[in-house]
Amino acid sequence: MMVIYVQALILVYILFQIVRKIFFGELRASEAEHLSERAWHAVLETCLAFTVFRDDFSPIFVMQFVALLFVKSFHWLADDRVDMMERSPVITLKFHLRMMCIVAFLGATDSYLVSHAYFTTLLKGASAQIVFGFEYAILMALVIHVTIKYILHMHDLRTAQAWENKAVYLLYAELLINLIRCVLYGLFAAVMLRVHSFPLFSVRPFYLSLRALHKAINDVILSRRAINAMNK
Repeated sequence: MMVIYVQALILVYILFQIVRKIFFGELRASEAEHLSERAWHAVLETCLAFTVFRDDFSPIFVMQFVALLFVKSFHWLADDRVDMMERSPVITLKFHLRMMCIVAFLGATDSYLVSHAYFTTLLKGASAQIVFGFEYAILMALVIHVTIKYILHMHDLRTAQAWENKAVYLLYAELLINLIRCVLYGLFAAVMLRVHSFPLFSVRPFYLSLRALHKAINDVILSRRAINAMNK
C-alpha cells in the first residue's frame, strides 16, 4: 500500500509540474518563494483542521487532501502573476490567454467542489467534506479577487493616460474580498459548533482576515479623506 501511495504522489507531482508549465511557464524567484512559504503554512493548518474528522481518514480522503493543496497552489500563483502585471512593461497575448484560462479553470473547479461538498454533507451528514467545502469557498473568493484585479489592470493598460481611480477600486476590491472571507469564517464556525465543536484551528486565519478587513477599511477611509482634501 505504501508503494502505491508513493507512486501516486510522484504522479501528482508530475501532473502539477505539467499543468504549472502550461498555465504559468517558468516561475520567478519571488513566486517560487511565496509558493513554498504558503504551502508550508497551508499543510499545517489543513492538517489541524482535519484532525476533527480523523475517523474519515481513507485513501479517498488522502487524494482529496492532495488535490486541495494542488488547487491552492494554482490560486496562489495566479494571484502573484496578476500582481505582476502592474510591474511589467510589456504584457503579451500569451500572458492574457494563460490568465483567462487559469481563472476560468479555477473558478469552475471551486464552484463544482463547493457544490459537491454541500450535497455530500446533506446526504451523508457531517464529515470532512465540510472542511473541504469551506476551503474551496475561500479559494473561490480569491478567484474573484484575482479576476477583479485582472480586469482593473487590463483597463489601465488600455487607457492612454494613467488611470487615477485604479488604486481606489483596488482598495474597494480588497475590502470586499476580506469581508467575504470574514463572513465565510463566521459561517464555518457556526456550522462546526452545531455539528461538532468550536474549530480552534480556524482562529488564526479568522484573526488574520479580521485584521486585513480592518486595514482595508482604514485604507478606504484614508483614501476618501485624501480625495476630498484634493477636491477642496
